[in-house]
Amino acid sequence: MKENVFDVLMYLFENDLYNEEELGSDRELVETELFEVGFSQLEIRKAFDWLHALADSRNVPVLEPDSKRSIRLFTESELTKLEADCRGFLLYLEQVGILTSVSRELVIDRMMALDDEIDLDTLKWVVLMVLFSQPGQEEAYAWMENLIFDNPAHFLH
Repeated sequence: MKENVFDVLMYLFENDLYNEEELGSDRELVETELFEVGFSQLEIRKAFDWLHALADSRNVPVLEPDSKRSIRLFTESELTKLEADCRGFLLYLEQVGILTSVSRELVIDRMMALDDEIDLDTLKWVVLMVLFSQPGQEEAYAWMENLIFDNPAHFLH
């Protein structure tokens, strides 16, 4: 099985993350389950590290910028890793209010932490995972979920 960190994250998101208590209470059991379905120990460890970094973001104080007119400039490494369609989609999500500047930065951080190839579908799932993990983002999560599943081919960017 050719697996990567994103595949492990998707498996966890679809099977275990909705039951956060189970994931946090018995990591060894979840790791064993992942290993039994065919993921490598290295990829499992990387996925848990990725999730822990996401969870740690809840403890970071949030300061929203004063101006809605600010523009996000991407670093060279971000430009290399995030294709134009991904960057455009992030801008679109921020313009329609699904992402704030803070949640956008968290999405970019989590995308850059993936060793995997990045495409628009990967970005959409990372956005869902980030919104799911953040308190108070239930409405944005629902909007994003509807955007992906109700009208997957129609995005403006």
